[in-house]
Amino acid sequence: MVTSSLPATHDWTADNSGPTMKLLTVLLLVALPLYCSAGSGCQQLENIVAKTLDPDISVDDFKNYLKEYIDNERSSEAVGEFKQCFLKQSDETLKNFGEMMQIIYDSPWCKPF
Repeated sequence: MVTSSLPATHDWTADNSGPTMKLLTVLLLVALPLYCSAGSGCQQLENIVAKTLDPDISVDDFKNYLKEYIDNERSSEAVGEFKQCFLKQSDETLKNFGEMMQIIYDSPWCKPF
């Protein structure tokens, strides 16, 4: 039997920096290209990134926008936590993240898409 020293519940959105934000970012960026060819040849991916970065889009609106990709409550909670992490970021961080995404889209690895 494996036991964990981690608490049964944890407010992963309490910390607006660090590993949680990085992990959620990586997970979303890895998962979304499965639904369309990333590299920006995919308008849907660009729309999702834009809504992720938009501080005027609420968690509920974001979940509603992604409802076709959310098939259970755990996924819904994860998407909500992901958006909440971005809502807690400064405008500068959101701007930098958007610029990073553009650099990725323009990279040699994504040009074929």
